[in-house]
Amino acid sequence: MKALLLGGTGTISMDVTRQLVKDGWDVTVMNRGHRKEELPAGVTYLEADLRVEEEVEEKLSGKSFDSVCDFVCFTAAQAKRDIRLFSGRCGQFVFVSSASAYQKPCEHLPITEETPLANPFWEYSRNKIECEELLWKEYRENGFPVTVIRPSHTYDNRKVPVGVHGNNGSYQVLCRMKAGKPVLIHGDGTTLWTVTHSRDVAKGFAGLMGNPLAIGEAVQVTGDEYFTWNRIYEIIAEEMGVKLHAFHVSSELLAAVSRYNYNGALLGDKANNMVFDNAKLKRLVPGFEATIRFREGVRESLAYIEAHPEQQMEDPIFDVWCDRVAEMNAYAQRSMKAHLDEYL
Repeated sequence: MKALLLGGTGTISMDVTRQLVKDGWDVTVMNRGHRKEELPAGVTYLEADLRVEEEVEEKLSGKSFDSVCDFVCFTAAQAKRDIRLFSGRCGQFVFVSSASAYQKPCEHLPITEETPLANPFWEYSRNKIECEELLWKEYRENGFPVTVIRPSHTYDNRKVPVGVHGNNGSYQVLCRMKAGKPVLIHGDGTTLWTVTHSRDVAKGFAGLMGNPLAIGEAVQVTGDEYFTWNRIYEIIAEEMGVKLHAFHVSSELLAAVSRYNYNGALLGDKANNMVFDNAKLKRLVPGFEATIRFREGVRESLAYIEAHPEQQMEDPIFDVWCDRVAEMNAYAQRSMKAHLDEYL
């Protein structure tokens, strides 16, 4: 079986690449050179700028694939490009959507593939929905062999999953934990959240690729393990051997005052209860099971980050911002209490 992965070296896609090679696929990866040195032996690498359709067309001239998976399609224009490029060139086209596209706030749990798609808070999610709609139309009208996969919060060895972070990712949150500083947790920390290691997600992806039963289907790929956000932070702190100093701040307030995109990332995603029913995935991929427990995955990630200085990306601007949010929030609470006491 021959697979083409567009992207192929990201958080999810690198482990999908490795899993497909392990499963005996003939794998080709196309991207602009990002992390190509980390690709497993035997992968055919094509360097191309996916934003330049003519360049991609030239690189793919005369080639066809059993399954094509686009990990870097984020807009309707990119979905239209993929339809032009791969109609008649593949037996299956896998579009990587997002579980953030599901209705926010969620009205029913657990979430299934039948849960409505609607996210008024996050343009990223709305763009994914638009891509899905275009691909489903092409499937219905012209038989374009699409499979839609909806992963949720996926992490790998290079990061730990946190809800509130800056532009440089989660490392500065770990630094704050080590220093005993207040760690911002959105809301009261009690919403339920599903976190899945990329190697587990890759097993689900690989089982759906080249699978004729998956054509014309949308499938969410997550683990069955979920926690409150409070517990997620506690497990990270426990594995670091430090005490967590949690500081809870309203998600709405964070979205309103933040220099970061918390309107989408929190109100449109992490501030909602997200628990998934993976029965469809398990039906299409018999034997699928997410086996990397969160504590085990976090332990592995922390060890990897500690051993790789290039992953230790400090973020002094975010650090100062967290301090100011904590200080001003605490001041507002004291001030409100004092003023209310005057009138009671």
